[in-house]
Amino acid sequence: MSNSLKIRTGLVLGCIVLALVSLGPTLFGDDLPDWWGEAFDPIHLGLDLQGGMHLVLGVEVDKAVESRLDTIVDQTEILLREKDVIFKRVDRSSGERIVITVYDDEAAEQVDAMMAEDFPSLEAMTLTAEGGYIQKNYRLSDSEIEAVREYAVRQALETLRNRVDQFGVSEPTLQRQANNRILIQLPGIKDPQRAIALLGKTARLEFKMVMEDVNPQDAVAGNLPPGGQLLYERRVDPRSGAVSENPLVVEDKTSLTCDLLSDAQVRIDNRFNDAYVAIDFNSVGAKRFDQITAANVGRRMAIVLDDTVYSAPVIRERISGGSAQISGSFTEQEATDLAIILRAGSLPAPVVILENRTVGPSLGQDSINQGILSVLIGGLLVVVAMLIYYKLSGLVANFVLVLNLVFIMAMLSIFGATLTLPGIAGIVLTVGMAVDANVLIFERIREETRLGRTARAALEAGFEKAKLTIIDANITTLIAALVLFQFGTGPVKGFAVTLSVGIISSLFTAIIVSRLIFDLYLSRSKADRLSI
Repeated sequence: MSNSLKIRTGLVLGCIVLALVSLGPTLFGDDLPDWWGEAFDPIHLGLDLQGGMHLVLGVEVDKAVESRLDTIVDQTEILLREKDVIFKRVDRSSGERIVITVYDDEAAEQVDAMMAEDFPSLEAMTLTAEGGYIQKNYRLSDSEIEAVREYAVRQALETLRNRVDQFGVSEPTLQRQANNRILIQLPGIKDPQRAIALLGKTARLEFKMVMEDVNPQDAVAGNLPPGGQLLYERRVDPRSGAVSENPLVVEDKTSLTCDLLSDAQVRIDNRFNDAYVAIDFNSVGAKRFDQITAANVGRRMAIVLDDTVYSAPVIRERISGGSAQISGSFTEQEATDLAIILRAGSLPAPVVILENRTVGPSLGQDSINQGILSVLIGGLLVVVAMLIYYKLSGLVANFVLVLNLVFIMAMLSIFGATLTLPGIAGIVLTVGMAVDANVLIFERIREETRLGRTARAALEAGFEKAKLTIIDANITTLIAALVLFQFGTGPVKGFAVTLSVGIISSLFTAIIVSRLIFDLYLSRSKADRLSI
C-alpha cells in the first residue's frame, strides 16, 4: 500500500470515528460518561420537532417616546434649579411636547437659551400665556421621535434575548419583524406561563418617596393631590398565602430607576426563611441613592415594580453602600425570575403578546417520525436503483450515501446547529445530490471502459474528468445555501443549515471516500474491469 493510500485511509477512518463519537450523546443520551456529554452536545431539535412556544410580541414604541419626554422633564427641572432660573413648573403635554411655565419674559429667554444648548433635539414652538404666566412649548423633532422608536425596538430585542439566555432555553430564536414586532421561538419550554410572565413584564423598577401627609382613601375617592400618584402595595399573608393590595400615595417624580443597577441576586432571609432580591447600584446609582437616603431620613421609600409597590420601608439612616433589597413574601422562583429580569434590564417600552402558539411534543414527535420515514423511503429507492443500474459499484455508492448521512448528523452536533422539519427536507435533497455526484463519476468511468482502458486507467480518468464538474455544481449550490442562511429566517434558515453541511459532506464522500474504496479494491485485486 502506497503512502498516499495510507494517509487517505487514516483520514477517512479518523473522520468516521469522530463522527460516531460526536453522535454518542444523541444516540445514547445520559448512558455515556460525563466527559463525553461535556465534549459533544446532542443534536438540538427545533420548535417544530420537539415542541415549545411561538410568540410574536409588539413593542409599544409610543410609550418609549413618553418615557423619553419624562426623562427630559426631570433633567430640565434639575438644570433650571442649577442655573437659578425662576420657574413655576415643567410638564409633559400631548403631541410629544414639554411645557415650561415661567413668570416673566426674562426667565423665558433664559429657558430658550438653556434648551437650545442642552436639548438640541427639541424644537421651540409658539409662546403662550395663561393666567398671567408665560408657557414655553417644546416638541421632540420628527427625527428624534423616529430614533427613540427605533432604539426602543432594538433595545427590547436585546433585553428579551438576555432574559431568554438567563432562563436557560436551548437554541432560542429571537428576530425582529416589521411593524415593531419581535418573533420569539422557545423550543422545549416546559413552563409556558412562566416564560410569558418573564418575557412580557416591563420590569421598570423605580424608587419613589411616599407622601405621608395624604390619606390613601381620599386618593381612592378621586382626591389626588398635585404631584401625587396612587399605587397599590402588594402584601402576602405568610400563613395563608393570600395576596392583598393596599392603596398608597407616592410622589409622581421618580427618585431612582433600575437603569442604574449593576447586579441583582436572590438571597434567603435567615430569620424568616423568606426569599428576597438583593440589588447593587453602579457608581452613579450608589451616589444618587446615598443622596436620596441622606435627604429623606425618617420617610418611607416605595420600591415600585411596574406600578406595583412591593415594599415601602422607612429610611432609618443614610445608606452609602449602594445596596438595597426588595422583599415581598416572594417564593424562591418568583425571586429568581425577578432577579433575572432586573439583571437583563427593563424594557424601554411595554410589549404586548400579539400571537401565542404552543407546539406540543407529541406533534413534534409525529414530525420527526414522518421526516425519518421520508428519508428512509427516499434512501431505499435510491439504494435499489443504484444496485440495479451500477451493480457492485452501486454498492459502493450506497455505502458512501449512508456515510454521508452520518457525517451530516455529526456536523450538526459538532457545530451546535438546530435540526428542523425544513432541515430534514434539506437532508432528503442532499441524498439525491450525493448520489448525483456518484452517477457523474460512474458514467465517466463507463465511457473510459468502452474506449478499452484498463480498470485503473478508467478509474483515474473517470474521477479526474468528473471532479471539476462535481465541484462547480456543488460550490454554486453551497453559495446559494449560505445566502439563504445569512438572510433567511425561520424555516428557510433551517433548510439552509442542513443543505450547507450536506453539500460539504457529499463533496468529501463522493471525491475522497468513493475513490479510496475503489483504490483499496484495485490494490488487492487483479481485476481488469470494474463491475459498473
